[in-house]
Amino acid sequence: MQTTYPDGGGSVAAVIGSREASRGPMTHCAFCEIATGQAPATILREWDDALAIRPRGGVNDGHTLVIPRTHVADAIEDPDVTADAVRRAAQYAAEIGGAELNLITSVGPNATQTVFHLHWHIVPRVRADGLPLPWTPQQAARKAAAR
Repeated sequence: MQTTYPDGGGSVAAVIGSREASRGPMTHCAFCEIATGQAPATILREWDDALAIRPRGGVNDGHTLVIPRTHVADAIEDPDVTADAVRRAAQYAAEIGGAELNLITSVGPNATQTVFHLHWHIVPRVRADGLPLPWTPQQAARKAAAR
């Protein structure tokens, strides 16, 4: 099932807005808004506890984010929510036939976390795809411009 909402272009950060690079109380969370239907997103799969969405400015074809419907800042804030979300990410990866991929989350700004709502990146890989890890928004923009 794919639900598409009008969403233009831009980087992954542009999808979710910006937030100070620290954990703490949030007054605005774009992923929570997506999960409740208050913000646009391309929804690829829905479960009662999570969503799989297509990020704007994804780093390659098939790049997907799995976000829990429950707001937690990162993978260590609530191990139960984290376990449920990674289970959904693995389930979705298997459903799409992901034989070789990166399944990635980050905890904290020094680990490249820029969105402070837990999310798992599913990044399909092929030999010599040229995608370095960690990637940066600038790398994704250059790759998109070259297409």
